[in-house]
Amino acid sequence: MSADKAIEVIQLTQKFGKFTAVDHVSFEIPRGEIFGLLGPNGAGKTTTIRMLCGILTPTSGEARVMGFDVARQSEEVKQRIGYMSQKFSLYNDLTVQENLDFYANLYSVPREKFASRLKELIEMAGLRGHEKQLVASLSGAWRQRLALACAIVHEPPMLFLDEPTAGVDPVSRREFWDMIYNLAGQGVSVLATTHYMDEAEFCNVIGMMYRSRLIALDDPDSLKEKMRGMLFEIDCREPGRAEEILKDLPFTHDVALHGVLLHVVVSAEKEKRELEKALQSNGIAMKRIERVLPSLEDVFVSLVEDEDRPQMREEIE
Repeated sequence: MSADKAIEVIQLTQKFGKFTAVDHVSFEIPRGEIFGLLGPNGAGKTTTIRMLCGILTPTSGEARVMGFDVARQSEEVKQRIGYMSQKFSLYNDLTVQENLDFYANLYSVPREKFASRLKELIEMAGLRGHEKQLVASLSGAWRQRLALACAIVHEPPMLFLDEPTAGVDPVSRREFWDMIYNLAGQGVSVLATTHYMDEAEFCNVIGMMYRSRLIALDDPDSLKEKMRGMLFEIDCREPGRAEEILKDLPFTHDVALHGVLLHVVVSAEKEKRELEKALQSNGIAMKRIERVLPSLEDVFVSLVEDEDRPQMREEIE
């Protein structure tokens, strides 16, 4: 494994009986970068993290974290990582200070660094003045920040975040990612799982997972550029009915609702007029149709459609 790689994963697979939770996944994370695993619940993201943390032994394949093999050197891996889950592994009946004390002792933070490190983490999390407050009484955003502080109390070079912002408001999510950026700027490597498309934009590289497989791997801008076809956004009446009409047209690749708007992927610019005709002939008034740049959600929907299309064809036949 190269010294500039925080993680190297080669054909990593996890099976539970006949069920394959992670199917031959491969990727690399350079040191100091933020890597995002994006996908719906059940795609295999958490299982992948559990293998990389040395909690689950892979069925097959290889993975190294900070130079250590996750199957044969799991204890060495655990000593060099921080892990934060969406459930926030905090003790509600302890105070902020007591939670930090507990994790500092758990990770064997040297006594001479104890006080200065805890003060530093309190400042980072914005919890000054709340040290004696019970965790049970904290807001979701403050609990999130404390959970991050506990995960990095021992200054690990590798940080795993498993759906860390689930249930937290958008402003707090952004503030949390500002903290992650600061850590990455200090050389900490980060692997984060999420199903929030906007959150994935914060990552240097994204791996899109679907049905246990990695179906795309690239930086956000490159993923958008590679999306096939042209994307048109349509503002019209009865968007639900319009979606069903446009799905049946032979030249539309993907049609999806985005709130009250429709996103339609076609092959060429000339098909814009055909979309207009189809809606007009069905009595649907249209306010606007224009070509737009795809979002990560558009990219993911398009990739999922490509994955599902062969199976749908088999079912029809």
